[in-house]
Amino acid sequence: MSNLSEKQTQILETAENLFARKGFDGTSVRDIAEEAGVNIAMISYYFRSKEKLMEALFEQRMGHIRMRVETLLKDDTLTPAQKVNMLIDEHIERVMHRQQFHKILYCEQILNKNPFIINIMNDLKRQNIAIISELIKDGQQKEVFKKKIDVVLMLNTMIGTVSQMVMSLDYYRDINELQSLPDEEFQRLVKRKLSIHIKTLFKAILTYESHENKV
Repeated sequence: MSNLSEKQTQILETAENLFARKGFDGTSVRDIAEEAGVNIAMISYYFRSKEKLMEALFEQRMGHIRMRVETLLKDDTLTPAQKVNMLIDEHIERVMHRQQFHKILYCEQILNKNPFIINIMNDLKRQNIAIISELIKDGQQKEVFKKKIDVVLMLNTMIGTVSQMVMSLDYYRDINELQSLPDEEFQRLVKRKLSIHIKTLFKAILTYESHENKV
């Protein structure tokens, strides 16, 4: 569902907030309709069911990654490492901007109670991993990336690190005594630290440079 109407977007964003607060099972279509200020029939018309609404939400939040990587693959002005670094920064920005959705993602995977949600997530992950693997292969063909890369494990390292940070922002603020830092500045600090941390890890995983520096 790439071209959403204003009303569809409103319903999806309302559902996203409710799913994050109450969980998928704890949220009814009636709850979504009342919160969004629409009738149940409209939700049924656009999305057919709560399950299809959740599927549309996942497609909307995760589906564009394929198009982004396809664009990067065609860009000859960037090195493979620059392309990977751009994906890292864009992932961090996306998760920090859509914290509600990624809390849903994180919690649903832990609970593992809704097979259809897990199937949706796994299908989207498979599609995204397939296209990102093409980007890694491009770097390998240019002999700047190592030959044996576990792409799934590498991406899980990034996704898990960023997701855990989003789930524990208050803890991170407290443990580092950053309570006086304004929220906007705190968010920028977190994004910067995540960027440096993950890029350092990926450099060690992907390139020969970190190994050479140790020799």
